[in-house]
Amino acid sequence: MNSSPPSPGEPVDRSAVSEAIRGEARRIGFELVGIAPAGRPESLDHFSNWLDSGFDGQMGYLSRRRDAYDHPDGVLPDSVSLVMLGMLYRSADEASMGEASVEQDSPSTTIPARVARYATGTRDYHDVLRERLSELADFAHGQLPGCRTRGIVDTAPLLERDFARRAGLGWFGKNTMLLDRHFGSWFFLAALLIDQPLDPDAGDQTDHCGTCTACLDACPTNAFPEPYVLDARRCISYLTIELRDEPIPTELREGLGDWVFGCDICQEVCPWNRDAPATSEPEFEPVAGLGDADVLDLLKLDETGFRQHLGPTPLERPKRSGVVRNAAIVAGNSGRADAVEPLAALLDDDEPIVRGSAAWALGRIGDATALSALRQRRPVENMEDVQHEIDAAIEAASAGSP
Repeated sequence: MNSSPPSPGEPVDRSAVSEAIRGEARRIGFELVGIAPAGRPESLDHFSNWLDSGFDGQMGYLSRRRDAYDHPDGVLPDSVSLVMLGMLYRSADEASMGEASVEQDSPSTTIPARVARYATGTRDYHDVLRERLSELADFAHGQLPGCRTRGIVDTAPLLERDFARRAGLGWFGKNTMLLDRHFGSWFFLAALLIDQPLDPDAGDQTDHCGTCTACLDACPTNAFPEPYVLDARRCISYLTIELRDEPIPTELREGLGDWVFGCDICQEVCPWNRDAPATSEPEFEPVAGLGDADVLDLLKLDETGFRQHLGPTPLERPKRSGVVRNAAIVAGNSGRADAVEPLAALLDDDEPIVRGSAAWALGRIGDATALSALRQRRPVENMEDVQHEIDAAIEAASAGSP
């Protein structure tokens, strides 16, 4: 529906403006659109309890800004309406990603490393969505002269999923993701806050998960202590992205499997994602080196190579040390002998978390070459934590256990 901007002094038809904003949002690429009134988030108490339980791990910025989550005013003063938006990101070419790529890759030449789908496109999704939000904000200003707006893509103290549910974009799944009956959960969320009233959508908050627990059962690190609660400290996405400058806890390393950045497991097993449509956004299609990442290449990245190849991508977030740490763990989980040489080279890396992870991986592989490299490094290693890693790895390799 098209709507001409009101003339100066002319009353604003809120209903027509609201429908015009919805139509413009769809035109510029948001497949999901709904409007919610500003107010206290319905899940605020749940969020507070989650923080109090320490489930946020090292994401201390959440607690530091906790008061700002009480109302969208903490993001845009005098907020009245939120235009909640979703943009699909599931690739049309599933064969180039995930398990399919593992089946196609030759085990003699590569060690597949999985990267969460959202991070494999040609551009960071934040940049793509912010550009579209800017377009939508310009349109809203034309419809509501003098209004104030702010576009948000998951970096501000706003419980986006709460307002998206209120706007009719879906319900909370047991894996804490927002789910839509037609689009599943493969979509990015964004919000445009406006200090003017709009006609809200009637949000259907019916939970359609029923008795299904597929997402909870599939998590290899048991990150869900109960339905609708995520312990981020055990989540593969948190461990591979948010846990920086620290080793991944030993007891959780095997659970990482072949994930080097993020995780899609709880979404992949969700029945509502079975027939979810693919994105029409070309910039979300996977690019070489991300959708089909190779552990052997990642293990060899120095700072210069990291900046050149991964600096412009979401994989820049955990820094070179985090990505190589993750790749070493995946190499160890693979048990592949062709990873021993690059892992042994990492025993001399400047970063302790890289050296420790490489040692653990060599202990998992456990062949004679790996054991020799560990024994060579042990006398010259000067970091106590890494020494412990090497000692444990030598013991594992000597016993011939994985």
